[in-house]
Amino acid sequence: MELKEINIGLMIETGVAERGIEMGRICNFFNSTEEDILQMYKSNDLDTKTLLRWSKLLEYDFFRLYSQHLILYAPVSSRNHNKIDRKKNKSSLPQFRKNIYTKEIIEFMLGRISKGEMTRLQIIDEYKIPKTTLYKWMSKYGEMINNKENTES
Repeated sequence: MELKEINIGLMIETGVAERGIEMGRICNFFNSTEEDILQMYKSNDLDTKTLLRWSKLLEYDFFRLYSQHLILYAPVSSRNHNKIDRKKNKSSLPQFRKNIYTKEIIEFMLGRISKGEMTRLQIIDEYKIPKTTLYKWMSKYGEMINNKENTES
């Protein structure tokens, strides 16, 4: 799945189709008309309250799509220009110690290497993955990725 451009309406529509949820149930759940629901399917983005309701109805975390997008395309910078001096200016926002890479993200990156789409250095540079992290993934998951590709062929 490509996470660079997220069309949330299309993903929701796909989730509804896969689960076979009837339009009447969706309309009742959202207290909306069929036209409103169809408009949501066409929408590239939705407000968080609506997206939370879709996540509950479809039992799928749509917010994770955006989290994974941030991990892949806007990783935490190691440069100082975006950092807050934590001693002087404490943020009231929650601070996360490190990125959480899901199994899907790891498989995506290792898959790109194994298919020859990107080199190790390109992965490190483009996604700002620490070299040691990438090599740990390769030793831990590399064989699993290769086996998975061989069974799919």
